[in-house]
Amino acid sequence: MKITDLRCAVIGKHPIVRIVTDEGLYGLGEVEFTKSYLKPWVLHFREALIGEDPTDVERVMLKIRQRGSFKPYGAAVSAIEHALWDIAGKAAGVPVYKLLGGKVRDKVRVYNGSIRQKRTGDRPEDYAADVKWMMEQPQNFFMVKQGISFHSNMKDTIEDFHYGVTQKKAGYHGAMDQGMISERGFNHMLDCVIAMKEVLGDKVSLALDCGPGWMLPDAIKFARAVEKYNLMWLEDMLTGDYVPWVNPQAYRELTTSTSTPIHTGEQIYLRHNFKELIETQAVRVIGPDPADIGGIAELKWVAEHAYMHSILMAPHGTANGLLGLGALINVCATLPANYIAFEYPSASDPWWQDLVIGLPPQIVKDSMVDLLEAPGLGLDIDAEAARRYLREEDAGFFD
Repeated sequence: MKITDLRCAVIGKHPIVRIVTDEGLYGLGEVEFTKSYLKPWVLHFREALIGEDPTDVERVMLKIRQRGSFKPYGAAVSAIEHALWDIAGKAAGVPVYKLLGGKVRDKVRVYNGSIRQKRTGDRPEDYAADVKWMMEQPQNFFMVKQGISFHSNMKDTIEDFHYGVTQKKAGYHGAMDQGMISERGFNHMLDCVIAMKEVLGDKVSLALDCGPGWMLPDAIKFARAVEKYNLMWLEDMLTGDYVPWVNPQAYRELTTSTSTPIHTGEQIYLRHNFKELIETQAVRVIGPDPADIGGIAELKWVAEHAYMHSILMAPHGTANGLLGLGALINVCATLPANYIAFEYPSASDPWWQDLVIGLPPQIVKDSMVDLLEAPGLGLDIDAEAARRYLREEDAGFFD
């Protein structure tokens, strides 16, 4: 079997990768919906793929892996890797999780970081109302994640929230506001945590997406201040999101200064850039994203390495879309006992529910997702239904 074409079309907000072969099999991968600008970068890899056997996933990846980078540019490489695994599974007639060593769980736990309504504001009562709404959703999530501080609007809406730099009108997602947080800002965040915990109690767990952008002294002070609330984790306080470096030494100082679990990893590309973070016990939880790390094989390697160092695993995935859900389910079915849950991705537009083939009407029940048993990653796109959302330049995407 040989690859005959690599295609990429933006459907709605998502770049969708399609690898075509001379035997009629094809594989699909999805780039996060915030990254439609990566379509040309995906197509940049076409020449490297043509003529290769897609079932030799690692051999193909050796040709392109070095041309990715930290978020967002690892997303192009990752989506191609997903499509290769999709073909490999279809060629073997088995779900991809079988090719990754087989399942260790029959259902996969997920948490809610994406199914939300627009919050009415950034006051404690707004946060309380928001988590109450999230608790009432039919998925019955065991955990919710909320953005605070530099990962929320409170840095702009709370007067004198911090004394640092604000990147106004940057024109893209991921501009990093940063600096020392004021006493007013610090107390406001604590009030929001207290308000949310009063609603959630111990029925639903709470994690906080915090940054990046914190200075280390503030991060230590806040992590200690919330210890009594038993948060699942504090995420991306120092680096993370679109920051193209890791800073393990600072994370280790933060982690060893508190009993509150510290989490990072969504922006990190390749296993090599997790090595020091894991081996120095710099965090308690890591959250690589299969759509950014370089693919599902990279994520599995990192999870196994973290397991050997007793570091927990909670993969990121909020913007991966319903097609990207297939990659998350298949790889997380195979992960060791350090796995907690992955961040459930929702559809960026409601009509995606009508486009993706292979998902049940209710995907999440009691915070769990069933494995996908169809060959490959288990999902497909209804080509006829999707054509109406294609740009004119992508008219031949499904041909």
